Amino acid sequence: MKQTAGPVLTAWKALLTVMYGLPILWIVLTSFKSSGDVFSTSSALIFSPTTEAYRDVLTADLLKPLSQSVLIATGTTVLVLLIAIPAAYGLARTRGHLTSIGLALLIVLQMMPQTATVIPLFQVFGSWTLLDSTVGVILADTALLAPFATLLLRPFFRSVPPELEEAGSIDGASLMRTFVSIVVPVARNGIFTVGTLVFLLAWGEFLYAVNFFLSPGEYPLSVLLAQQVSAFGINWPGLMALAVVTSIPILIVFTSTYRLLRDGLTVGAVK
Repeated sequence: MKQTAGPVLTAWKALLTVMYGLPILWIVLTSFKSSGDVFSTSSALIFSPTTEAYRDVLTADLLKPLSQSVLIATGTTVLVLLIAIPAAYGLARTRGHLTSIGLALLIVLQMMPQTATVIPLFQVFGSWTLLDSTVGVILADTALLAPFATLLLRPFFRSVPPELEEAGSIDGASLMRTFVSIVVPVARNGIFTVGTLVFLLAWGEFLYAVNFFLSPGEYPLSVLLAQQVSAFGINWPGLMALAVVTSIPILIVFTSTYRLLRDGLTVGAVK
């Protein structure tokens, strides 16, 4: 059985690599093509590379959308973790009907489509003078992703042995100190895992940004990408070059946190 599982697993990995690798390869190759070579069958793989698309993209105008994406993703991640960590710990340590009701509410909130919240949030942020501000988009993304993060974090805190907290209590540590000094460090893999996932999701923020930012100059990178598609045609090399540049920060974050992300998703938070 193990002998047949090996080749099957290898074939499955090869299939996934082709499925995900070919589109990425096409994006990178297209970014180095001229507009005339994009749809030419003779220039599919063999063409004269040019960096014109990158020269057009890498300008000072890119700094504002880039900084907006960084602020939105970082701010959302910090706020979500500040809410989700104590909420998940509370749900992991309490028992009873209230816990079941709380989990059910989180699942319902998680199932609510993002489009259903745009108009209510627009009205609320309008009364709070938070429209056309980065803070408003961060708060909206936090409300969207906090239930998701809480549900993901709860199993990590449940896997922390209660005996560790009892030992800290016997040594005279308060509940807050036990939580901060013992529970959080033990569950750090889960926290880093959820934080990375939240950052990746917030980096691609589009719907709230395009609705809550009233000034086009405040748009993040995701909206800037969508603006490349117009009724007058698409500059495919420019679009693909912008997609590559936009993906670089995500690649850096994923590469630097890959080990923690892998261990968190497979092993959990047990030391």
